[in-house]
Amino acid sequence: MQTVLVTGMMFLYAFSFGQTQAPELPAIPKLKTAQESYVHFFVNAIGTNLNYGDANSAVVDYKKPALGITIGASYQAGICHNLSVVSELYFIMKGGKLDEGNPFTDFESTLRMYSFELPVMARIHLGKFHVEGGPSMAYNVHGTQKIDGLTTDLSFGDEAGTYKRFEGGFQVGVGSTFTIKQKKVYFDIRYCHGLTNISNDREMYNRSVLVSLHFAKK
Repeated sequence: MQTVLVTGMMFLYAFSFGQTQAPELPAIPKLKTAQESYVHFFVNAIGTNLNYGDANSAVVDYKKPALGITIGASYQAGICHNLSVVSELYFIMKGGKLDEGNPFTDFESTLRMYSFELPVMARIHLGKFHVEGGPSMAYNVHGTQKIDGLTTDLSFGDEAGTYKRFEGGFQVGVGSTFTIKQKKVYFDIRYCHGLTNISNDREMYNRSVLVSLHFAKK
């Protein structure tokens, strides 16, 4: 019996000593979740203007922005914690105005383009804020020009006096996501820079600033 008790005490001592000397395992860090994926439908405001290339300095004092709208959908695909890819498809009104006395038409004029546009951008998330950028493609389905109160439809083709259907460019922007009364609010402001000369007569490039505001349930 004495031998059994001594052996048992030695076993308990060795077990408790091993427990106190066992090294603590490092905590496994939690993996950061990827950005959410979602679809938003929107109607947004846009301010647009035209750049006339080398002749832009001659008309810069006559230029005025044309206000328009965009209607479409935006899809964000989450890739990882701080990166997502955003693709959009929307109908957009673009163009610009010139005051009376300008060297192109002499009269007050407004040029409008009605287009479908498809940007694809990489979006980098920095907490509640993000920056984004990427290429865009547009197809001009219709256009008008108003000179001294008379409105005419634009013609599209390759001949002089016509305009181009397809247009390429790039977009860059910043935005933020925050919560108001149990609703998520997505704010985005973006600069759209046209790279394609849309006119067959003179240099003419679309420029626009797009402001987006989306609401969603939390």
